[in-house]
Amino acid sequence: MDRPITTLFMLTSVDGKISTGASDNLDVDKDFPKVPGVKEGLHQYYEIEQTTDLWSLNSGRVQAKIGVNTKKMPDKTPVSFVVIDNKHLKEHGIRYFCALSKQFVLVTSNKAHPAFEMKEENLHTIYQKELSLKDVLTQLKLKFGCERITIQTGGTLNGLLLREKLIDYIDIVVAPILIGGKDTSTLIDGESLLSENELSKLGVLKLQECEVLKHSYLRLRYEVIH
Repeated sequence: MDRPITTLFMLTSVDGKISTGASDNLDVDKDFPKVPGVKEGLHQYYEIEQTTDLWSLNSGRVQAKIGVNTKKMPDKTPVSFVVIDNKHLKEHGIRYFCALSKQFVLVTSNKAHPAFEMKEENLHTIYQKELSLKDVLTQLKLKFGCERITIQTGGTLNGLLLREKLIDYIDIVVAPILIGGKDTSTLIDGESLLSENELSKLGVLKLQECEVLKHSYLRLRYEVIH
């Protein structure tokens, strides 16, 4: 392939929610540790996360939600991060990722993004007038040698990746909780299909592994077959 092999890796509720509500003030990383019956097994998700690919694709909105614009600077890791962002990452957040990453690639359609004014040895920018996720993945492979990448974006970007057939594998950790709410982000959001002529845009999966974890958590791994 002319792009990396991709794996969508997410933490989700039993009803497929990846946030605890529709407000940016609500987030599973912040909220699940407060919920009895859920917090006890949450560490398993983060332990599995440490075994994922050495390239990680994220969204600026999700990263802003978890506080990268104000967090203290982290230690360097061997992971390279790619963040798609137009307005959520501030200068501190960009420096945070530069400190954290082996290579940090920021993808934006905003010519005034603060990243363009910054000079960090491991900071790279990809400007696109209109977002093309296929082109982003192709550039990551050809320019940076990225062979495999873990996707941890929000529901809207996950939906775009699904519709463009850019997801190869699914690896989800299911927390023992129901969240609900029609406006709460799910694993796959974006525009709904409108006719049976669009059924080819669905993601059909083949189960590879179903692992029962401790404290009523599950890990489900699938291959996307078409």
